[in-house]
Amino acid sequence: MTRQSPRSAWQRALLMPLRALKATLGGLLALLILFEEWGWEPLQRVLARIGAWPGLRWVETAIRRLPPYAALGLFALPTLMLLPVKLGALWLIGQGQVVAGAVAIVVAKLVGTAVVARLFTLTRPALMRLKWFSALHGHWTRWKNALLERVRASRPWRAARVLKHRVRRRWRVFWQAAGGG
Repeated sequence: MTRQSPRSAWQRALLMPLRALKATLGGLLALLILFEEWGWEPLQRVLARIGAWPGLRWVETAIRRLPPYAALGLFALPTLMLLPVKLGALWLIGQGQVVAGAVAIVVAKLVGTAVVARLFTLTRPALMRLKWFSALHGHWTRWKNALLERVRASRPWRAARVLKHRVRRRWRVFWQAAGGG
């Protein structure tokens, strides 16, 4: 049996917390991306329907006509506007109102995702005229797709999909038996 040098044991001891932090942050980032992926299209469609209302159509038309850097500023605006809401939510949590703070964070995330998704759809042609933005968007899209592919190939994801399909099937059977469909 060979004895490992103290240096390799020391290095492993130092790297262990870093690996745990990387795995934790990677998991949280994957959850955030999955939420964005899940919510992006449906929430964007809801805002598109609202934007089609006669009084609001002109706003969307004006947004589509923005030059690239104005579109970039508008695209960043929802993030800046929701920051005080998220800080207020953290304050609520600090005051012991955990449920109210968590609800505020979830609502802010939903509203923010919906607005950013719609704004990106409207400003994308202008934003893609910025070479650096277009390049970053391409890198982001490739990285996100690779991450989603890994997540969707994972055992927990596949098990959750099977469970979701079973629940949907049972719900349909229940709903039809109850005379709802």
